[in-house]
Amino acid sequence: MLGGEMPRPFPVNRPALMAGRHMISAGHYLAAAAGHRVLAAGGNAIDAGVAAGLVINTVLPQWTSLGGVAPIVLYRARDRRVFSISGLGWWPKAATVELFQERAGGTIPPGVLRTVVPGAADAWLVALRDFGTRTFAELAAPAIELAERGFAVDPQLERWIAGAKDLIRGWPSSAALYLPGGEAPKAGSLLRQPMLAETLRALCRAEASGTTRERGIQAARDAFYRGELARKMVAFVQAEGGVLTEEDLAEFSAEVEPPTTSSYREYEVHGCGFWCQGPVVQQTLNILEGYPLRELGHNSADYAHLVASALNLAFADRHASYGDPRFVEVPAERLLSKAYAAERRGLIEMERAWREMAPPGAAPAGVAGAAAGEPARRDTTGGPREPDTSYLCVVDAEGNGFSATPSDGITSTPIVPELGIVVSPRGVQSWLDPAHPSSVQPRKRPRLTPNPGLVTRDGALYLTFGTPGYDAQPQTMVQVFLNLVEFGMDPQQAIEAPRLCSLNFPQSSHPHPYTPGRLELEPGFEPAVWEALARRGYDLHTWEHDTETGCGCCAILVDRERGILVAGADPRRDSYAIGW
Repeated sequence: MLGGEMPRPFPVNRPALMAGRHMISAGHYLAAAAGHRVLAAGGNAIDAGVAAGLVINTVLPQWTSLGGVAPIVLYRARDRRVFSISGLGWWPKAATVELFQERAGGTIPPGVLRTVVPGAADAWLVALRDFGTRTFAELAAPAIELAERGFAVDPQLERWIAGAKDLIRGWPSSAALYLPGGEAPKAGSLLRQPMLAETLRALCRAEASGTTRERGIQAARDAFYRGELARKMVAFVQAEGGVLTEEDLAEFSAEVEPPTTSSYREYEVHGCGFWCQGPVVQQTLNILEGYPLRELGHNSADYAHLVASALNLAFADRHASYGDPRFVEVPAERLLSKAYAAERRGLIEMERAWREMAPPGAAPAGVAGAAAGEPARRDTTGGPREPDTSYLCVVDAEGNGFSATPSDGITSTPIVPELGIVVSPRGVQSWLDPAHPSSVQPRKRPRLTPNPGLVTRDGALYLTFGTPGYDAQPQTMVQVFLNLVEFGMDPQQAIEAPRLCSLNFPQSSHPHPYTPGRLELEPGFEPAVWEALARRGYDLHTWEHDTETGCGCCAILVDRERGILVAGADPRRDSYAIGW
């Protein structure tokens, strides 16, 4: 339920969208349109999410790829169950810390050496096979059309490619497509990706060989991970100096698993597992649940300090304890327990900020100190930008929900010229310290930043939400959620409200820069709040509203009392919502 009429304490660029039947909110307007077409034709939320995800892989090549990652959380209305799909690949068998010492001087450089097995293709196909109703060919049609016919380049794509053009120029396969005439494509020009269209068509042809819908989808999956497409990926990666093998691809499968779940008052907050940073949202909310946040006032100094402090504690645990649970004994039950949250809450001092990373609490003895390493200052002088992310969510007329955070674009690794996709460079989010829970190991998954979210209330779907934004993703999600449930904002208000972002911990991507005490505030925080936070010891900076660094949150709220869906889409990026 929404909190009724609320005075708007900040300018809102768009109204919240309301609909009675179905809704999609996505990181690009063409993806939202594609998903809405599927919903209007009778597809369910998973069908629409897969169609929109494939379009995002097409129209946001700077941030996502069919060969990248796509973690998913979904709600199945018929039995009121929540599922997670990993959508994250593993390191090749030949990948070791020693490999990077020998070949790259102890770094994880841009290019194919950071390759892990693609997870996105399997995530879309597994979601469709197990929870959808349509064929892959039906859902891939919009993406194929846009890849083959072309789509109009938007300003954010032009800016992003222009900012990474020196890196892209070093990869002929990428430069030929994304730097026509040696420069970034201009906004408004058509960008065609014929090889991507052919890759999608190849999956459709494989699907057509199946005798049932499920067998056809499995045949498409086999074509990507075991067939000619897999051989082309491996041949290219190895020719470029990588270590991916056909065996690495053939033995991989995206996992359908229970989500991580915790509660905040009457709400159940769900996310992906400790192989990603998703549990940061739940840990932070567990800590904040013990405070009268509404009484403190939205974005007051005390409120901002408590949110930042709780985030700092959760990120310290992320650093010390999160990693692929198949390799790491993550103390998951303890990290998500209310008793542990109370312990962590007791460390917060209202008049003092942490000037260094907060102390981790649940890691095995000795791990936290070994993992922390020497603090490294952030390089703010430029250089190649790591891949960012996108997001989409859907709610259908039956009450099913879909939440996905696709990622991995062209500014970190070259595209496979015959396929028009990258092979996931997500290995950049591993560590070369063997003591770290997210260290490089054969067949281990990196600790992923993309982390879709979903909230239920009394077992029924309440909210789908998520965002791009690297280490700011869970921070944005926490603040948007609190804006909804504590301050009665509608989803658009909740998304557009000014946010804070802590950087007081080693960042996720190599070389994991660390800026002790740093807290960034978006414009809109009162000067008195800046002054009060500075007195508490924060190293304050402005977090600019722009398409390069700001998150792009999307959310759909299920208002059961009024029988409507209410959506928000972040104007910080080209996010849009459509409903009926």
